[in-house]
Amino acid sequence: MGRFTNPRDLYFGEGARHEVKNLKGEKAVIVSGGHSMRRGGFLQDVQKDLEDAGFEVKLFEGVESDPSIETVMKGAKFMQDFGPDWIVAIGGGSPIDAAKAMWVFYEYPDEKFDNIIQPFSFPELRHKAHFCAISSTSGTATEVTAFSVITDYEHGIKYPLADFNITPDVAIVDPELTYSMPQKLCAHTGMDALTHCLEAYVSTAASMFTDADALHGIREITQWLPVSYTGDHEGRKHMHEAQCLAGLAFSSGLLGIVHSMAHKTGAAFENGHIIHGAANAMYLGKAIQWNSKDPRAHERYAYVAKEILHLPGTTDDQLIDSLVEKIRSMNDELHILRRSSSRSSRPSLPTLFRMPARPRTRARPRPRTSRRSSSAATTTSRSTSSFRPSSTSVAVRGGRSLWLRPPFCILDMPTLPPRKPHT
Repeated sequence: MGRFTNPRDLYFGEGARHEVKNLKGEKAVIVSGGHSMRRGGFLQDVQKDLEDAGFEVKLFEGVESDPSIETVMKGAKFMQDFGPDWIVAIGGGSPIDAAKAMWVFYEYPDEKFDNIIQPFSFPELRHKAHFCAISSTSGTATEVTAFSVITDYEHGIKYPLADFNITPDVAIVDPELTYSMPQKLCAHTGMDALTHCLEAYVSTAASMFTDADALHGIREITQWLPVSYTGDHEGRKHMHEAQCLAGLAFSSGLLGIVHSMAHKTGAAFENGHIIHGAANAMYLGKAIQWNSKDPRAHERYAYVAKEILHLPGTTDDQLIDSLVEKIRSMNDELHILRRSSSRSSRPSLPTLFRMPARPRTRARPRPRTSRRSSSAATTTSRSTSSFRPSSTSVAVRGGRSLWLRPPFCILDMPTLPPRKPHT
């Protein structure tokens, strides 16, 4: 059985951010990153619309790029003290990802971070609050996905948290928030989105529903990302919606080895980190060459090259070579290096792929019944034997990676409960 999970409502187009005025509730907390949303007046717009709708509003600002566990816990405490019934996250992937993780610890104050790094092991949410995400960058698509990336800086590990519970209830894709996006950020987030599409399309968890989003996303991104890079507003509009399609594809179709390596290497370098989108862009061509050893992936890459991008080639191998060259030429056009040029900050391979010493433990099992508060939580026995890391498990430590094999996607995903309707 397959599953295709999306936000309840998705609003798009210029001015879509004002749809927050139609949310129903009493208290709302707005989570944001740096100062760009305030400088552009977007944070004030959302705050005013919520207040006009009758909400008491508080702000949690300053979420850093690649948010830390410490920031998540600080935000969760802020929410516990305030008691919102709506969490509204605005900005790029970092504040939205952080807010998703805060949401868990707001509803379950006694929960432990180690318990939720097991994929699809979150407790049931929406007992205290619902979630609205407003994206300002065109790449992560976290406004529509079941994923969040949180960094453990103490151990140099990025944790890709995964659970359909953290799929936002409302997603807002307003291109006006992207018009002032710097070129470098536009390039990196755009290549992140292209990677989402290509990995979702060759994933063994792909379906007709995810394929439709992935293929149209590939067409739109390859056409409009170079235009968006120049600052053109029409290009920015197309890219903001295309990256959302990419999110719809990979949230249910899942990702692969490119993201696995990007999450690991992104936090591993001592003198700073590799920006996530740049890492994806650098690895994508090589990953396609590796994945194409798998017959199904080989066929699908060739289809993208021939039928979607109309690249030259009379054989599948030639078409895949053209696809790799297309990606590399886009990187060149977007001024993304083909590999890291920093030798001083380069860790050795043994350091890069060595997992911190830690005994392998089972994630705390989850009951499949509604839990109204953390105090009401109970524990039942549940086997985790279906999660078996392979030798290609490099994303996170302790056997809790997104385990991969050609064509590299999450395997042996346990049977998941149906998503309950919103009230």
